[in-house]
Amino acid sequence: MPSAVEADLQKKVQSVPPGSFRHTVLSAAKRFKSTWAELGKLLVQVRDEAKFEEWGYESFEAYCLKELHIRKQTALKLTRSFSFLAKHESPEVLKDEEFPQRAPAFEVVEVLADAADRGQLSPSEYRSLRDSIWNPEKPAPELKKEFAERFPRPPPEPPAEEVQLRRMAQAARKLASELSGSRKVPKAIAERAAALADDVEELAASVTNG
Repeated sequence: MPSAVEADLQKKVQSVPPGSFRHTVLSAAKRFKSTWAELGKLLVQVRDEAKFEEWGYESFEAYCLKELHIRKQTALKLTRSFSFLAKHESPEVLKDEEFPQRAPAFEVVEVLADAADRGQLSPSEYRSLRDSIWNPEKPAPELKKEFAERFPRPPPEPPAEEVQLRRMAQAARKLASELSGSRKVPKAIAERAAALADDVEELAASVTNG
């Protein structure tokens, strides 16, 4: 039995003229799992040519969510990954009828697109990797792991001082509340914990406001 999303997509496919561009995009959305590159290519066209406005949607994101059941983040990944291939491959490759089926695995292209955005992957480096990512015999999970290790994400920035203080104030207040609610904790200890929570909250407020 088809899922609710599949049933809705099928209903929409049947409601628009066959052969129209809108029909083509809806059909690609149904095949999303097996042909991500086809959908990514079409979504770039929908976005760049503002086709979603012709179809009654106020934004590209609203169109993706309401018509295709594709969340904003997924749409961004699809368009960015296809745009990455479009930048590094010749127009002939993208126009090939077999391109959607032959395109590298989505999860592999996503890692490379991320690396390129961070300045870690140059066009010449892509050319040196091309044969491996377009080789259908190369397992996608292995390639993804290899490239994720080769082009690691930078460590996250430490939280700002005011964020750290707010977290400590919340932790202090939680501890004070738990201590005051325990019959085994002496009242004096609970009161000191409450006073400490007050002090940390006051300090966090002064840093945030100052």
